[in-house]
Amino acid sequence: MSGNFQRLVVIGNGIAGTGVIENVLAQNKPFKITVFGAEPYVGYNRILLSDILSGSKELRNTLIKDGEWYFENKIRLLLDNKITAIDPVLKTVRDADGNVTPFDKLVIATGSNPTVPDLPGVDKRGIFTFRNMMDADEIITFSKGRHTAAVIGGGLLGIEAGISLANRGLHVTIFHHGDRLMGQQLDDEAGLILKKELERKGIGVNLGHSAVEIIGNGSVEGIAFSNGKAYQADLVVMSTGITPNVDLAKRAGLLVARGIIVNDFMETDHPDVYAIGECAEHRGKTYGIIAPIRDQAKAAARAITGLNDFKYEGTVPATTLKVAGIDLVSIGEFLGNSPGSESLVYSDRGTSKYKKVVLQGNRVVGAILMGGSADHHWLQQLVKNKTDVTLFRDSLLFGETQDKGSRVAVLNDDDVVCGCMGVTKKTVVGAIQEHGLTSREEIGEKTKACTSCKSCGPLLDQMLQEVLGGDYVPVGEKPKSFCACFTCTKKELVAQIRTYNLKAVSEVLAKLGNGRGCTYCKPALSYLLSEIWAGNQREERGAKFINDRVHANIQKDGTFSVVPRIYGGITSPNELRKIADVADKFRVPMVKITGGQRIDLLGVSKEKLPLIWAELGMPSGHAYAKATRTVKTCVGSTFCRFGVQDSVSFGIEMEKLFEGLHTPHKLKMAVSGCPRNCAESYVKDIGIVAIQSGWEIYVGGAAGMSVRKGDLLATCKTNDETMRIATLFLQYYREQGNYLERTYDFVLRVGIEKIKRELLDSESEKTAVLLEHFKLAKLAVTDPWKSEVEKPFHATQFMELAVTNG
Repeated sequence: MSGNFQRLVVIGNGIAGTGVIENVLAQNKPFKITVFGAEPYVGYNRILLSDILSGSKELRNTLIKDGEWYFENKIRLLLDNKITAIDPVLKTVRDADGNVTPFDKLVIATGSNPTVPDLPGVDKRGIFTFRNMMDADEIITFSKGRHTAAVIGGGLLGIEAGISLANRGLHVTIFHHGDRLMGQQLDDEAGLILKKELERKGIGVNLGHSAVEIIGNGSVEGIAFSNGKAYQADLVVMSTGITPNVDLAKRAGLLVARGIIVNDFMETDHPDVYAIGECAEHRGKTYGIIAPIRDQAKAAARAITGLNDFKYEGTVPATTLKVAGIDLVSIGEFLGNSPGSESLVYSDRGTSKYKKVVLQGNRVVGAILMGGSADHHWLQQLVKNKTDVTLFRDSLLFGETQDKGSRVAVLNDDDVVCGCMGVTKKTVVGAIQEHGLTSREEIGEKTKACTSCKSCGPLLDQMLQEVLGGDYVPVGEKPKSFCACFTCTKKELVAQIRTYNLKAVSEVLAKLGNGRGCTYCKPALSYLLSEIWAGNQREERGAKFINDRVHANIQKDGTFSVVPRIYGGITSPNELRKIADVADKFRVPMVKITGGQRIDLLGVSKEKLPLIWAELGMPSGHAYAKATRTVKTCVGSTFCRFGVQDSVSFGIEMEKLFEGLHTPHKLKMAVSGCPRNCAESYVKDIGIVAIQSGWEIYVGGAAGMSVRKGDLLATCKTNDETMRIATLFLQYYREQGNYLERTYDFVLRVGIEKIKRELLDSESEKTAVLLEHFKLAKLAVTDPWKSEVEKPFHATQFMELAVTNG
């Protein structure tokens, strides 16, 4: 230890070494950090080497951290400086110039070396490995003026090298000793599809070819194979595997097998000496992929800083990349050849789409996705969590149990969303919020995510949607105008209505629209004006649907239905007698119990509507309107032996509070007295479910043509808190929802995570404004049936036999 600081030395300046340093810095512990890099470059992402080779990226686009980061964090960076010896007893390292550097903690992150087969002629000019920046530079230089390139090895790096060289205009052939490409990630069928795609791009693929000799006089001219065939080539890339770089560790006397043996804290058999990344061997496994590095770095850093509170317990192998233009994901035990395993498979060679899910005892243990990888985070979570998929295994291949907009929600903050760069969900969400990012490209600039294979792009789009909600505009799209009759968005229209103090639909159309309007925008504007001016707008009946003009739901024969409000579905003998007497007196053709626990009088002619309303003396149930409907309840703790809360009283209170408010679309509600959900709260626009400790609030549910369980918005301990948050959601939907947009579409569009951030901060000024707007809207509410009975809009309005929506 030097003074109050511990000396941390890191050998290796790649993703692994840098990951440890980042985690150490995050602990704010006193360390003096020295980093040794064997190459003359600031740390770069090796995954992007193929982009360097193809010419699509420059070195500066691949840097993990720039020089300024090292300077700001007071890190001593020694480039082009190879460590040649470690003394774990004296705790020193020695570089190639003989300089000795002491350490208190040491991290070995030396990665791996390319495996080069011992072939006759392998030392000729024009033979290259493809593992680092120098390799890429040398291949680029040598390729100028060459025409024919051969790649020996059909693994991931070999294929990427072949594609990159083809992009430089060379005629490329890949030679692979096995019977399928990418044998570590693909099965036979997926390998065939990939082979076809490579050949379609003009890249030759020869399987079952083992090289035995490099032919040429000084420089490579061709390759001979064990099957007796020979092929011409004036440039050869060897990509035949990697070997953990353990030479330093061996010479230092550390315990080494294939890799440097480490425990769950990434510590070697010598105290204070750690190894991570491709050079490390944990529980008998070495990893040649980036995915484990993040957790390994976290475990090592927390041990180095004395916390020892995070163990690395292994990684489900998962590869996410884009090969030959195809999105490809390989997860876990993808072959499906273990005893008792089952494979669910979809294959379409014509469109190069392939999906395979491997099950073991009704649990997903592996998968391959080609040509469409949107489900891969979900499947990876199923593997990681060992989820029993019995109830939805028939939907696994097509992800039908997952709402498109909720895929982000299955990820934890610490889950990696960009496997190439090791970027987590938390990092991306934080960057979007902090910097106001609105595109994949901007996320890439701040976090490096989606700067390599770009297969995480669709997931980043979903994260943008989740965070930005309705403010997010997908790539290539323009913000939508309010309607074809307007050139401005809804947000811009609201601002202009306020600026010009426009109070009527005709005024808005004349000033801001095309002067005429349409069947969509007229009622939409009518709703918008009522929301903006809270009852102080000027009503124009011609801008409303027939239902809203006569406060009843028109039927196919031109008659109407009358649905009086029955709060919480709780009625009385007196109310029932009133309804029965009215039905008899006016000869109502049908009396129907509705799904919302109400009574519907069907087949009422238009001229009888005000007479029936007056006779009933009950408020409107708003069954005809784009408005808050009823609150369905179960009997809850009042009578049910399973009930844990009083759902009836809460439902009645909720219905009375929300009664009469118009909304972008109809809004159905329910309150269930226990998680048995007898009132079907999970599939309502706003559903309240009682639990032992209080209430759960679900929003955006649906039970119509599509069925969707609502998203959990909040869990509350008290009735008041539950009502407050439900009110906030209602008003938020009233203000932010598009006309004719149901809550289930609204929640998916805006994103439940954004809704939570907007509504659950009790100190937020925004929530106070929403509640004030709600109060103003409630003050403007009148019962339409009572108003029309006492003071009709005009004397003959109920004498017309309107049978259209005009």
